[in-house]
Amino acid sequence: MSAGGGTKAIVAALLANVGIAITKFIAWALSGSSSMLAEAIHSVADSGNQVLLLFGGRRAQRQATPLHPFGFGRERYIYAFIVSIVLFSVGGLFALYEAYHKFHEATHSADKGAITSWQWLPVTVLLVAIVLESFSFRTAIVESNLVRGNASWKDFIRRAKAPELPVILLEDLGALVGLVFALFGVCMTLITGNGIWDAVGTMMIGLLLVVIAVVLAIETKSLLLGESATDEHVKAIAVAIEAGPEVERLIHMRTMHLGPEELLVAAKIAVRHDESADEVARGIDATERRIREAVPIAKLIYLEPDIYHQKG
Repeated sequence: MSAGGGTKAIVAALLANVGIAITKFIAWALSGSSSMLAEAIHSVADSGNQVLLLFGGRRAQRQATPLHPFGFGRERYIYAFIVSIVLFSVGGLFALYEAYHKFHEATHSADKGAITSWQWLPVTVLLVAIVLESFSFRTAIVESNLVRGNASWKDFIRRAKAPELPVILLEDLGALVGLVFALFGVCMTLITGNGIWDAVGTMMIGLLLVVIAVVLAIETKSLLLGESATDEHVKAIAVAIEAGPEVERLIHMRTMHLGPEELLVAAKIAVRHDESADEVARGIDATERRIREAVPIAKLIYLEPDIYHQKG
């Protein structure tokens, strides 16, 4: 997955969320709706997350050092994991706290937490926000489709090695669903005059964000631990290794992503027992070239020559 598509989706989401967050805060200040406050904090959390993804992408481009000889490509995974923590704590837990506060207000205050001023403003802001978030979500879908291939959306989110697009997809989806929850809570509060519906909408937003944050944490944790190459890349590398006359067979192989566009390949290959050291070395060089031609992201390749002995 190229970084360019992810960056475009991140920037689109960032611009949308900054503008939406400002309008939500204004609507909350004028109307007092807890759903609007929860959604405003949600947009702030999303904006911060997008800045983190951009920052992580920039830091991942640093050159390898003696202390970090395999480079900094996995730093993108670290910042994607931080995003899940921010979404869980700042977005989800705050919304649940605000829902509890609003529920208490609705059950103990004389006006039942109703929205009594600027009643039209929260609905207007939410409808405009839905339109803006839809454009951001569409950008993420278009950019994802360029690299998704035939994979289902579930498999794309679970198997993607570059974290940015899956994160933005889930954030934008969560933002759209959260806006619908907020619109439900606000409209029901205006219709019934009871702020408990505002609390319900806020609680639904909080639970939604917690679920999305947990999914992101699980997926990015797997990337942090180090995932192997995709099945397609593993097969392509195996075919490339055995395609030339220098290798009798592939004995075993291990792969690991050092970053979304950087793959480590370590393999033991069987060579003929009567070859000289010079012939083995030239054969390894030729095999490495075939691997890089088949899978360009295979940046680091370690091939160990051995003599294959049939077991049994």
